[in-house]
Amino acid sequence: MDDRAVKAILFDLDNTLIETSRAGGAAILKTSELLKTKLGLDEDTILTICGKFKQKLFHERFDPSSGGSIDDLRVRHWEESILETLGSCSSPSLAARCYYLWKNSRLEVLCLSPEVSGLLKSLRSRYKLLLLTNGEAQTQREKVEVVRCEEFFDAVVIGGEHPEQKPFSSIFRMCFQLLEVEAEDCVMVGDSLDTDIQGGFNAGVRATVWISSAEHVVSDGSVKPDFTIPTVLQLPAVLAQLQKNNSESKG
Repeated sequence: MDDRAVKAILFDLDNTLIETSRAGGAAILKTSELLKTKLGLDEDTILTICGKFKQKLFHERFDPSSGGSIDDLRVRHWEESILETLGSCSSPSLAARCYYLWKNSRLEVLCLSPEVSGLLKSLRSRYKLLLLTNGEAQTQREKVEVVRCEEFFDAVVIGGEHPEQKPFSSIFRMCFQLLEVEAEDCVMVGDSLDTDIQGGFNAGVRATVWISSAEHVVSDGSVKPDFTIPTVLQLPAVLAQLQKNNSESKG
């Protein structure tokens, strides 16, 4: 960190501004009920199917040039999860029903809380704000649209729409250009050490802020954030500390 004043803040989206993990859990519960009703399966078998789907989602690699959509790929995730668990998929339409129920249920739960909305509105009166989120373009655009957060930002950058995503420096440089600021003028805020914090470090930002409620443990070999807070709502205290540091260095 140096003594430059903060001019801009870059925010991650998932599990930073919105509770994507909680929404995903709620969506899995709804899909489990569908599987129970349609197939009459026991809880353990349903958990196995859903667990396989979540693993496929976690390791997902989507190639837009393949000709299919992200929706097509995720329908296949459900089809394969059912097939791998049961040995057959009784209804060709069941996988599609599972996927669209999961997708729509997740989107229904996603929202900016009034507190986070208020925070962003307050911050935008003093800083330039940019949303920088990794992920497949359609999926992330749907989230941005459903939570109606664009009004709070000077720019929205979706990693899947560009050649490189976080933690690569190229996408950060593009963000700095969009905001017409230097790296040293910016703070990066996010929940991922590997993408948000490492990316901010790689790009040379003023400071990195890690959102983590898991007792603030940084594993060996991971990049060390400059600040760690359990919720984005505590960001004003970090910004105040950075301002104080800047004032003291000039004094």
